[in-house]
Amino acid sequence: MIKTFIFSVLLTIITLLSSAQTPIDIAENTLKVSPSGEEVFYYGLAEGDQLIFNFEEVNGKELKELEIAYLPSRIILKDYKTSRIDNKVLTITETGIYKFRFVNTNILTGRICKFKIQRIPAYDKTKKFNTTVYKRLTFDTSFYYEPEKYLRKDTSSIEVVNQTAKVHSKMNFNGNKTITNFRLPDNTVSWSYYIGVDQAGQQAFEKATQQLIAGSTPLILKLVGGNPLTALAMGITSYLSQLQSGEDIDYYLLDGQNVTLFLNKKPFKAYKQGKVINDFSRMYPIQGTLSFCFSNDNAVTGVSVFVKVTAIQVNSIWQTRQLKKMKISTGGEEMFLKN
Repeated sequence: MIKTFIFSVLLTIITLLSSAQTPIDIAENTLKVSPSGEEVFYYGLAEGDQLIFNFEEVNGKELKELEIAYLPSRIILKDYKTSRIDNKVLTITETGIYKFRFVNTNILTGRICKFKIQRIPAYDKTKKFNTTVYKRLTFDTSFYYEPEKYLRKDTSSIEVVNQTAKVHSKMNFNGNKTITNFRLPDNTVSWSYYIGVDQAGQQAFEKATQQLIAGSTPLILKLVGGNPLTALAMGITSYLSQLQSGEDIDYYLLDGQNVTLFLNKKPFKAYKQGKVINDFSRMYPIQGTLSFCFSNDNAVTGVSVFVKVTAIQVNSIWQTRQLKKMKISTGGEEMFLKN
């Protein structure tokens, strides 16, 4: 019984040792190396492998150079003017791709060669190591800058009118009418105006300015610059409000033709009009010269009219900027293992 057990153990050990030393074939090939030519083969090997290499020139002629190297450049075997190598064993210290290179420098005749490559794995886990070397395309990514023209919209607030007009009383020798002319800048997209009579009208505008500064976010203030008329022209809360008491004035917003009719006391057509202590409005572009025409119906008292006009101008400007672009090109082939 004991002898049987010992025999069984010995048989198992012998079997394991025999299995561990059984070479695994990687490649067996016959090739012709042309005159002044070379042939290269690639195989993968695992760390700890015992590489067994056999080589023979079929006709017994010398091959100028034979080389085995671990990529990219570490040579593990190099032989010159050889016609035969038998069971050369090399220990593989690093897993990777290995190059087998056969060089013929004879300029007249080729060389017929046979070679056989085997491996003995050092570990069970590398017995099924895939020695096939695969190839794939690689790609290079580079960046460069290219000039590009683009249209930039430049928005600005333009003060068109900021003045005080004196409007005499109805009985004044100089007449009771005053005209303030203005022309909107080119590329005006919207505009606004404010009319205020005497000190009350001016103070109402100043109060709106203070409220705008106190009640607006930094972004809004950056846009409007603390100007209620800029805010009004942009459609933002302006804090302007109409007064209910004080000296008033009749005003009309007219074009050139209607100004003449107004002065000659003939029927005319106004874009805006009113009898106000103060007034304001957001407007859209009107071509040509415009006029605020004022008429004072107070028999003995003249008034001062505070007039402001602000335009929002948008200019289109062509500019050039450097646009970053990406270029992907084929870098070549890359060898790799699948394990």
